[in-house]
Amino acid sequence: MQKTVVVGNVRFGNHLPLSIIAGPCVLEGTGYAQGVDFAMRTAEALREMCTAVGFSLVYKSSFDKANRTSLASYRGPGLELGLRILDRVRSELAIPVVTDVHEINQAHQASAVVDMLQTPAFLCRQTDFIQAVAMTGKPVNIKKGQFLAPEDMAEVANKAFRVGNSNIMLCERGYAFGYHNLVVDMRGLDIMTDTGFPVIFDATHSVQHPGGAGQSSSGERRFVEPLARAATAVGVAGIFMETHPDPDQAPCDGPNMIPFERLPSLLWKLKRLDEVAKQ
Repeated sequence: MQKTVVVGNVRFGNHLPLSIIAGPCVLEGTGYAQGVDFAMRTAEALREMCTAVGFSLVYKSSFDKANRTSLASYRGPGLELGLRILDRVRSELAIPVVTDVHEINQAHQASAVVDMLQTPAFLCRQTDFIQAVAMTGKPVNIKKGQFLAPEDMAEVANKAFRVGNSNIMLCERGYAFGYHNLVVDMRGLDIMTDTGFPVIFDATHSVQHPGGAGQSSSGERRFVEPLARAATAVGVAGIFMETHPDPDQAPCDGPNMIPFERLPSLLWKLKRLDEVAKQ
């Protein structure tokens, strides 16, 4: 049986029309005012793009990227300030928001603000962490580890489900294939739908080259669009994309983020593909 997960006013299900999770990799700006300005501008622009196509949107941005390649990499404004910024987006624009949590002690505090929590791929086998995030009661988007076979995600989901949270989504973000390279096996998306939980495809981290630039990750954003189209044709519940007005100037993950200017065209293609896939 295919499950439905509700995030704010957005419904996710492998049997339902496609929904979009999108936003910049990390909150930007120096201080609260700049941070709010950047988040509000990007969230409002994304909402307009999605509304024009007929997609529901969950806005994604991180308050802290704790898994950066280098100590010198930009991590974000931190938990307290980041949650204040995301709360403004959620309350003033009426857009559901999701953010990453990296530690057990962040889960409760973040869950008081955001509509969904996301767990990093590297932590998908950390039982106490996964269960602590699930115990908040909020929907959880669990990213599949780059080292995990898709069928292994059934037990990861079960860890969260066993503490009483059925609002679980499973997210594919590529599999480690040699140094600095990820590949996506589209069969894995179909395999994970056998769990019944909504499956999300992360189209931008799937083209990342972890650590590929030495002191930072690189990536090949030209492959975001074909992978997103392929995943939509498989019939997933949602597409996750990190996107930015000017990715080449973004403080992190710029090489694999899609520019705002290219997003409307892609969204229309995904809309048509989804309509065919869900017939």
